Amino acid sequence: MIGTRRRLALLATTLSVLLLTGACASLPESSSPQAIGTLATAVPGTSVESPASGREPDLLVRDFVKASTDPSNRHAAARQYLTKDASARWDDAASAVIVDKIDTLSASRTSSEAVYTIRVNKVGRLDPGGLYVPEEGSFEAKMTLTLTDGEWRISDLPPGVIMERPQFLGAYQRKSLFFLDPTSQTVVPDLRWISGGQDQVAAQLIGLMIDGPKAALAPAVRNELGNGVSVIGPITKADGKPGQVGVGLGGVRINFRLDNPMDAATRGLFAAQVIWTLANADVAGPYVLEIDGEPLDAAHAEGWTTADVASTNPLATTSATVGLHALRNGSLVSVSEQEATPVPGFAGNAGNLTAAALSRDGKLVAAVADTARPDPATRFDLSLGTYGDGSAPVLEGSAITRPSWELDNNAVWAAVNGNTVVRVVREPGTGRVSVTNVDVGALTSVGSTISELRLSRDGVRAAMIIDGKVYLAVVVRTPSGVYALTSPRAVASGLGSTALSLDWSNSDTIVIARSGADIPVVQVAIDGSRMDALPSGNLTAPVTSVDASPTTEYVADARAVFQLNNNDPAGDRRWREVTVLTGQKAIPVLPG
Repeated sequence: MIGTRRRLALLATTLSVLLLTGACASLPESSSPQAIGTLATAVPGTSVESPASGREPDLLVRDFVKASTDPSNRHAAARQYLTKDASARWDDAASAVIVDKIDTLSASRTSSEAVYTIRVNKVGRLDPGGLYVPEEGSFEAKMTLTLTDGEWRISDLPPGVIMERPQFLGAYQRKSLFFLDPTSQTVVPDLRWISGGQDQVAAQLIGLMIDGPKAALAPAVRNELGNGVSVIGPITKADGKPGQVGVGLGGVRINFRLDNPMDAATRGLFAAQVIWTLANADVAGPYVLEIDGEPLDAAHAEGWTTADVASTNPLATTSATVGLHALRNGSLVSVSEQEATPVPGFAGNAGNLTAAALSRDGKLVAAVADTARPDPATRFDLSLGTYGDGSAPVLEGSAITRPSWELDNNAVWAAVNGNTVVRVVREPGTGRVSVTNVDVGALTSVGSTISELRLSRDGVRAAMIIDGKVYLAVVVRTPSGVYALTSPRAVASGLGSTALSLDWSNSDTIVIARSGADIPVVQVAIDGSRMDALPSGNLTAPVTSVDASPTTEYVADARAVFQLNNNDPAGDRRWREVTVLTGQKAIPVLPG
């Protein structure tokens, strides 16, 4: 019991720290990103604060770790804490370990030399290209300090950089590179952490995009800024004059060189990647994009805006037009502010549904029904039908998860019997249905029972609950046409209790309902770098179901269905009951 209370206290503290600490993302300016420690990000005229005079050796070690969060000029700030010889030997690019809190233990000390050991718990690491990788375990490093000209300086230390998480979150920003989904219908985020001033962000992000997506994501996306693309000269303001490029500062002008020709459609996709990457990093338009000094597209010679690439908007959602639905007493109802009305098709009259999913356009319904058959192996049916008409059973099993629709509204996924994932395709013209298995061989290494599976809106990732833990996998279509879930990884290792339900808030964030009563709902970044507690004051555990959109989260707790508006002021964010479902056992349902 004591151990449980300690774990809960640790989770609450961790979540509180993350909530109070800003987290965006960025790396030092370089057109060819390198290991994090080698990126040069000096801003002209920026001075580096010197170590405090007369500092005791243990405190100097702490100051050094704090200074190590600034990677400018090969960690020039941190090198001031080293002797000249140690600075020459220190390989700051070897690694970048992120830890919870520094503890220094004195191993020995004389009047001229002190040896300290740092013992910490790792929470992650920062890989080349600004990639955050969650990582747990203990970490130990020994440092020797020497009294030099009356001041303690570090004379021997291991390679690599150590950063405390709060300082890391304050010094680095999380940004998204955007690549294209395989069908070029939308853009897909690839989270990176960068450091430097706002005037450096555009150059850093464009350089990272040219380098391409991270290895796990590469087979699932397209990159029109890949081979044969480079940037000519500096990125300037839209009027072509030098100066700071950033928020509200007159847009940007980027002159590219292309080794390979592009047709008009491809140039539009090229622009979409650039514009959504910069716009989501708070680099304001207009975006003047050129090829060898000529407009990328003559129709946009004065610059592009996000409206020009709206069809690929990563935050686009159909939930506002399709509207909230809910499963109530085993049937699907449409929910308005005034009433909850049974939908006209099969799902509105079923009476035995345990899960349902609307296609993103709201025209189709995939539903799981409890048939009450005596054979446990065939108890549940997965059916597919139109919103206002009948349905056809597709398959049966001992357990079937809530279905999840692909971006094009023609295929739905579900996990069956805990260890099989199926892809059900409905031909738009004929209505014929086919079922194929998804390759889940990569998942066997992480667990055995899939209790939840949700495709991201871009269709490139799948969030899953496997044996009560949250995992993310990349959706790849192999050359043979088979779909596979690849590169699974845990993204909520600090959850502290069993995950019960999850959904995508947006393309880079997952909302999770957990069994813990203290913090029943959290949001997790897809790179595992952040876990933020959502308000919990008026929820009653357990929260058994969650459905989400970029604007709103919906949950079902032990009493009712609640909604959380993401546009509410931070100090006034709270769950509000969906009044037309008051006193009824219901499960929220949004498109997807």
